[in-house]
Parts: sequence; structure tokens; C-alpha cells
Amino acid sequence: MSTRKNAAYNVAYRVFSILLPIVTAPYLSRVVGKAGVGLYEYAWSISYMFCLAGMLGLENYGTRAIARVRDQQESLNRTFSEIWQMQLMVAGLALAGYGAYVAFIAGEERFIALNLTLMSVSCLVNLDWCLMGLDQFKPIALRNAAVKLLAAAAVFLFVKGPEDLWVYALVWSLATLIGCLSCAFSLKDKVRLVRVSFANVMGRLAPCALLSITVIAVSVYRQMDKVMVGALAGMAQNGLYGNAEKITYCLSGFISAIGTVMLPKVSRLTRQGQTVRVLRHIDLSMELILCMVSAMAFGVAAVADRFAPLFFGEAFAASGPLMAALAFTLIAIGFANVIRTQWVLPQGQDRIFIISVSAGAVVNLLANCLLIPRMQAMGAVVGTLMAEFSVPLVQWLFLRRSLPYRRYLSYAAAYGVIGGIMLVTARLLGRALPLDGWAGLCLQVLAGAAVYVALCLGWWRLKKKTAILRLLKRS
Repeated sequence: MSTRKNAAYNVAYRVFSILLPIVTAPYLSRVVGKAGVGLYEYAWSISYMFCLAGMLGLENYGTRAIARVRDQQESLNRTFSEIWQMQLMVAGLALAGYGAYVAFIAGEERFIALNLTLMSVSCLVNLDWCLMGLDQFKPIALRNAAVKLLAAAAVFLFVKGPEDLWVYALVWSLATLIGCLSCAFSLKDKVRLVRVSFANVMGRLAPCALLSITVIAVSVYRQMDKVMVGALAGMAQNGLYGNAEKITYCLSGFISAIGTVMLPKVSRLTRQGQTVRVLRHIDLSMELILCMVSAMAFGVAAVADRFAPLFFGEAFAASGPLMAALAFTLIAIGFANVIRTQWVLPQGQDRIFIISVSAGAVVNLLANCLLIPRMQAMGAVVGTLMAEFSVPLVQWLFLRRSLPYRRYLSYAAAYGVIGGIMLVTARLLGRALPLDGWAGLCLQVLAGAAVYVALCLGWWRLKKKTAILRLLKRS
């Protein structure tokens, strides 16, 4: 399959995986309430962290190792066998640890956590890394999408009240396991298990664990937030924060998807020594990404107070201010993503990647400890903002002599001003509109989008941004 088709499947599935929980979120919010949503988010976050430990960065290490030997069947079988046996040991330990947590540590979330156990079980048979290494993205996308659609349907059919929250947990946990099993079966004719030495199996552990550092660090300020809000501020506050974060996480998925597509292309140019073309790609990507994330950030901030109660229900009106503030993390995420996927990783500068992400995790953890007890859910929002902006700051400390950061910051400033004008326009229109509900919200969104697009077009023509204008004409 061509690289373009693989990229299309990968991007489509990642975006789909993020969007589907958003579809069920309004329904769940209304039937289980703030405390119910908060309880589930708390239990799921802990379960997910055990899954991260069980997979140990295999999406990066396993994919790369399989890709290197995919044309040599004997080496492929041996590599697969060594990595999977290592995975079985690590995932088995993680499953045992999760079982101990459910049995001896879990509190009011115990029953929900018990029904999420299948997520940890799925780590034993999650062989997506092998399929990706073989360039087999299609089965991952199609089979998982089909399973998750059935899971979403089951949610609407069987979750009718707070007492059914365990059903919601079981449905998504079971869907994860079935998705992993269905993808594993597609490997039947492509690779087989062979006998390998224990020393070779253990030899896979250290390099895989090294790559897992960044995955675990990101989880600290993506999942630990909800654990800490639940523990320090209560499940109702966690429900408000969880729903606010869902929207931001959904939008950030588009940024990640674009980075996934650009990484192999820029890596190829880097290997060919075409540094000038790489820098040109980064420059154009940075401007387009900052244009996109500024529209998202200021747009969400403009309508969050009206959107939250309409989408999640009146009980979640307080999610609006949280969502408005969290939206600005998109600017930092977009900036850091371009640098990471188009310079740091293609150049093999993994150390910068690890240090920048780890710095974000440390900042987030310290800020949460200080702010959540005082500010509750808003404390987690401030901590997340500090963490996300610290990542591009650390990148700058390492790369300020290699990349033209002044130019990139000028893009951020320009689209920030345009976004600010859009925000003020949409806010003023929202106050003046006689319409309430979805009609008023849609008018706000359309008016804000029209202002943003018009100002961007004017800016591009004024500054003679021929590359962007040419790209628009092609589209």
C-alpha cells in the first residue's frame, strides 16, 4: 500500500478515535451527571496509565524494529517473537499491578475499575506495532473503527442512568480488547512465533523502555490531571474538567494527525541532505498550523460559555470557563508539534524530545500539587497551560541557533491578533443576538469564522504570502 494511503488510514483512524467519545459525551453527561462523569474519568485515567506501562512505548520501538526487517522473513519472525515475549512479561506485570490496585487500593471507583480490567488484558495481545511496522494500517483502522462504532451503539442502548456507569466502562474496555484481538488475527499469514533465547528477549527491554519515557511523561499531564483533580477536588470537579478537556483533546488530535503525515516526508528529505527544503517545509507548516490553532483557540474561547451547557447539559455550565482557558494550550501544542515532527525527530535528536516532554510533566505535576487544592479544576487548567508552554520553551533553549524562532513568533503574534479580533466580534455578537440555544451559537461560530477567514486572506495578500495563496488555489 502506498505511503499516501497508509497516511490517510492512519489520520482517519486517529481522528475517528478521538471524535467518537465526543459523540457519546453529551448523552453520558446527562444520564450519569457530574459526579458520574468524574468517577469514570478518574478510574479510566488510572487504568490507562497501567496500560501505558504495559505497552512500554512499543508503538515507537516495535514499529521501527519490525520495519527494519520486514523484507527478511526469518529476521522478521525472530524480531516479532522477541518483542512479543518481552511485551507479554511487561504487560503481565502491569496487569498484576492493576489487579492489586483494584483489590487493595481503589476506593469508590473500585467497581468501575474492575470493569476496566479488560483494557489491561488487551495489552497482552495489542500487536498494532507489528502491523504498523509492516505498513498494514488498513486493518487497524477499519477493524477498530467497526468495533468502536458497535461500542458507541451499545452505550446508547444500555446506559440509562448513574447505576449503569459500570456498563459504560465494560463496553469500552471490551471494545479495546476485541479491537486488539481482531487486528492480531490479521497477522496470521504475515509472521509466526519462533523459539528465541531469554537473553535476546530481555535485550529488547532497555531500548523499548527508553522510548517509553516520553509516552509516560505525556500521560502525566494528560491523564494524571484527572486523577489529581478527582483525589484533591472531588469527582464533581473532575467531571467538569474531564468534559472541558475532551474538546481540547479532540482538536489537538488534528494537530497530531498532521504531524504523523509530515514526519516520514521530512525524515526522507533529511536523509537526502535537503536541509533548505526541510526549513522551507517547517516555515510553511508553522505558519499554517499557527493559523489553524489560533482559530481553534480563540474560537473555542469565544463560545465556550454558551457551548458547554448546550452540549453537555446545564449541570456542566462551569465547564465553559475551563474549556475557554484550556483551548489556548492548542497554540503551544501546535508550535511544539511542528518542531518535534519536522526537525527534532527527523534529525535523530531524541534527547531534546525526551527532555522537553519530561520538563512539561514535572512542571505540570508541581503546578497541580500547588494549585488544585486552592483553585480546584481551574488549578489543573493552569497547570496544563504551564506544562504545554514549557515544552516549546525547552525546545527553543536547545534549537534557538538552528531555527529562525523570531519568524515563527511573528506568525504566532499575527494570528493571535487576528484571533483576538475574532473573539471580540463573536462575544459582542453573542450578547447582541436575540437568539438562544443552538441557533445563536451557530450564528456566533459562522460570524467568527467569516471574520477570521477575511482577515487572514487580507493579511496573506498584504504580506504577499504566495506559497499559502498558491496552496489555497490548488485546494
